[in-house]
Amino acid sequence: MPTPKNLSVQKAFTLLRSFRGPEEWLTNAELSRRSGLSEPSSHRLMKTLEEVGAVVRNRRGWYRPGMVLATLSKDVAIGDLIRATSEDVLRRLASDLGGVVHIGALKNNMVTYTAKFGESKKVSIPSCVGMQQEAYCSALGKVLLAGLSHHELEDFLHDGNFVSLTPQTITTIGSLRAEIVEVRERGFSVDNKEVFQTICCVGAPIHDPDGNTVAAISFADTAMNLCSTWQQEVHGRLMSAKEKVSRKIFPLFEMAAH
Repeated sequence: MPTPKNLSVQKAFTLLRSFRGPEEWLTNAELSRRSGLSEPSSHRLMKTLEEVGAVVRNRRGWYRPGMVLATLSKDVAIGDLIRATSEDVLRRLASDLGGVVHIGALKNNMVTYTAKFGESKKVSIPSCVGMQQEAYCSALGKVLLAGLSHHELEDFLHDGNFVSLTPQTITTIGSLRAEIVEVRERGFSVDNKEVFQTICCVGAPIHDPDGNTVAAISFADTAMNLCSTWQQEVHGRLMSAKEKVSRKIFPLFEMAAH
């Protein structure tokens, strides 16, 4: 017999998810509006969350996330969560496509590989978990850059020089800005032999329930495969896999949305 759901816990997390940032102050009325809960229900749950330190309340009666949440989340790495919860999905994807699947996150303007599954029988792909790669020329990096705000992206574009790693590497601000716009429009990125001339790669974003890019997934294989048909096929498989990954790492949010 399935374990009954604790609706109070689900509702409490729905309220916590109503905050759009760690420093946002909200009234009970606004929390009620965003969460879809009645004001009395919201008030009761927020009082309990305040008692355990999940939120704090100021003299005006407004709430914001508390230090308990900050303490619990400060060492949580999204890449580690994805690797731990979605290994079966990612290994199957790598096996089906016959190449390498990567998960990456942006850290200090560099892509950090947080997971790697599979291997290519056609080309050596020199990557490993923990390794960092330039964001401007990799499929993972372009997707992650596309998830930045306008100001964050402009800061990145003007932060340093873009070194040419191959003849295909994008090295100018204007060209990279245009590339990121295209990534946003079509929903995936392509590394067209920009890091290694023997390797091509397609990347897609992994979003949280609010649509923010929290990580990226990519598939890499021999550059001999590179064509529009191959790109679309890989993109479709990546999109299917990333939806499964999102459901695994944000299960409660998915239930709340329904």
